[in-house]
Amino acid sequence: MRRYAFALVVTALASDVAYAFDRKPWLADYTALKQGLERDYAHLAWFASPEGGVDLPALDKKTLAALQAAHDEAEATAALNAFVAAFHDGHFTKTSPPGGATTPSVEPPWPPSTGEAPTACASYGYQQSTPVQFSLPIETLADFTLLNDGWSDAFRAGVIEVEGRRIGVVRIPRFRTTEYPALCEHVHRALKAAGKTPTKELVSSGINHEFLVTLQKRLQQVKAAGAVALVVDVGGNGGGNDLGDWAARLFTSKPVHSPSMWLASGPTSQKYFDVQLEDLKEASSVTPPLPAPSKAMVDEAITSFTKLQADALTAKCDLSWVWRERRPWGKQGCTRLTSAGFASGPRDFVEKGALDTRAASAVYWAAEADFVRGTWDGPTFLLVDAKTGSAAELFSVLMQDQGIARVVGNKTAGMGCGFVDVDGTLVLSRVHLAFRVPNCVRLRAKDGTDDVAGVMPDVLVAPKPGESSRGLAARALHEVRAALP
Repeated sequence: MRRYAFALVVTALASDVAYAFDRKPWLADYTALKQGLERDYAHLAWFASPEGGVDLPALDKKTLAALQAAHDEAEATAALNAFVAAFHDGHFTKTSPPGGATTPSVEPPWPPSTGEAPTACASYGYQQSTPVQFSLPIETLADFTLLNDGWSDAFRAGVIEVEGRRIGVVRIPRFRTTEYPALCEHVHRALKAAGKTPTKELVSSGINHEFLVTLQKRLQQVKAAGAVALVVDVGGNGGGNDLGDWAARLFTSKPVHSPSMWLASGPTSQKYFDVQLEDLKEASSVTPPLPAPSKAMVDEAITSFTKLQADALTAKCDLSWVWRERRPWGKQGCTRLTSAGFASGPRDFVEKGALDTRAASAVYWAAEADFVRGTWDGPTFLLVDAKTGSAAELFSVLMQDQGIARVVGNKTAGMGCGFVDVDGTLVLSRVHLAFRVPNCVRLRAKDGTDDVAGVMPDVLVAPKPGESSRGLAARALHEVRAALP
C-alpha cells in the first residue's frame, strides 16, 4: 500500500515536471514586442504622454506580472492581448502570423469585362457592406423627405423640417470606393460609352473622381430642395482612402490645408518615400515640359523628400524611456518620428489652377477635388459616433479644425493614421503571435495632437437612459436647429 502511494506521488511529480509551463519564450517575446514598438509604432510617443491616456510604465508592470503568473499558453496569450488592447488603437491589432514555407498560390485572373455593368462590378468585388441608412433613424421622423435611397445610387440624402427650418442630410457610409457598386456601374457604363473596354484597373482609376462627382450631385440635390443647413452623417464610417481628405473640399470655398503626416523613423518608412520620389521624378520629366512654376514645385518636393528619406533612416533616439516614465506631448525630446509631408502629399494646399494637372498627382493629391470645391458653402454639421474611424476621422479633423463644420454626436473611435505602403506586421516567432503596428501619424492643425486620440464633438449628443434611437435622432437635429441663426 505504501509502495503504491509512493508511486502515485512520483507519477504526479513527474507529470508536473513534464507539463510545467515555460514562461521564458513569452517573456522574451514580450521584450521583442516592446522593442518592435519602439522601432516601428508611430503612435508610441503619443501614448507615452499623459495626453495619450495610457500609463505605459504601469501597463508594462501589469503585463510582466501577468506573464510571470501565467499557468499556460492561454493565460500568457491573454496577457499580451490585454497589453495591445490597452492602447485602444483600432489599427494596432492581432493578426495571423505568416505561414511556413508552402507552394506559392496562383492568383486566379479577374473575370473579363461583361456586357452588363452590375455583373462586372460584382465580379470586381464592389459590394455594399456598410449600412446606407443614416446612423441615426432620421428617416423615421416626421417631416422628412427622402431624395436618394443610397442603394440605387450612392449617398443617401434627404431633407427634414425642424422647427421651421429645412435641413439637408447626406450620408457618407465609407470612404472606401469598393463599398459603392453604383459608382462602379457609372464608371463602367461611361467607359463603354467612350468606346473603351472596361477592366477592373480602368474602373479603379476612375472611381475616386466618380465618388466626388456623385457626392457633388447629392449636395446640389439637397440645396435645390431648399435646405438652409446641412448634416453630413459619417457615423459608423470606418474609413477608407484619401477621399477622407479630399471630400472636405466640397463643403467650403475657403482653402483647406491637410494635416501634417509623420512616419516612424527607420526602414519601414523607406517604401513610402521611394514611391513618392518615383512619382515626383516622373512628373518632373514629362513631355512636353511642365510650366516653370509647376516644375519648381515638383523639384522642391524632390529635394525635400530626398532629405526626409535620408533623415528617416537615422534612429534619432532611444525610445525605451516610454516604459519608465511619462513625458508631456510636444516636450518629450524623443519621438522617433520623421516628417513625411502632409496627408495630401508634399504640399498641404495649392491654389486651384496653380499646378499643372500632370504634376498634381505627385505634389498635391487633393487637387483631384479642385473641381468640386465649395459645392456646398452653407452651415454644416458633422454627425459622428464611436464607430467613426481612420479616414473618416481625418475628414472629421479637417471639418472641425478648418472651421468648416460643427461636430455633433459622440467621440470618434480613435484610429487615426494607420499604414502607408507597409502592412506593419510584427511577428513574435517564439510564441507564434503577430500584431499589426501602424507606421504613420497625422497631427492636428489646431493643437498638434495625434489624431489617434479621436475627435471630440463640439456638441455632445449621447444617449440618455431609456431614450430610443428615434428620440436621439430628434434631439441631435434639435441641437443643429438651435445652432442656426
